[in-house]
Amino acid sequence: MSVEFERLVAQFEQFQSKLRNVDDQLATVGQMQSELAELEAHVSSADRSVTVVAGPGGSVKDIQLTDKALTRTPQELSSSIMSTLQEAVAEAARKQATIVDDHMGGQLNTTDQVIETQAQLFGTSPDDLRARMEEARPPRPAPPEEEYHEDYSQQDLFGDDEDDRQAPPPPPSSGSGSAGDDFLKNLFDDNDR
Repeated sequence: MSVEFERLVAQFEQFQSKLRNVDDQLATVGQMQSELAELEAHVSSADRSVTVVAGPGGSVKDIQLTDKALTRTPQELSSSIMSTLQEAVAEAARKQATIVDDHMGGQLNTTDQVIETQAQLFGTSPDDLRARMEEARPPRPAPPEEEYHEDYSQQDLFGDDEDDRQAPPPPPSSGSGSAGDDFLKNLFDDNDR
């Protein structure tokens, strides 16, 4: 082959490799979109009288108030709703960033950027926000235990016990005919037993 042809083949293989990477990333994007659509952050106020459910992109899916919340003054209730709402939206943004990083292999470093920005906005430390994320993270399921599978490779296909097995056919006789005749004779003899 010529050097030019080998160079073209190498370029074509690189191109195919890049196409496979793009296909893999597109498959990941579909899964990521599905996870983002299902994302929810549930946050309750310190006294549990206000609960806010936030979704991706800062959407608010639900606000729940207990009877205790309704005994507060309008200003206290408003303040409690707003602070709980801000925390829920912030938690949803952290979850969203984590999903993006998980699917993009951490290349974008989105989670750290969101944490740094939120730490500045809320006047807290990034470590405090990371600790909250770890507390809110659901426990990972344990890997399934390996199941025991019996090895049947050395067992008889039909499950015959040794007592049920028939004796091997007799060796072919040398003077009675051809090997084919002896085979057929043994075959019929085996069926008669």
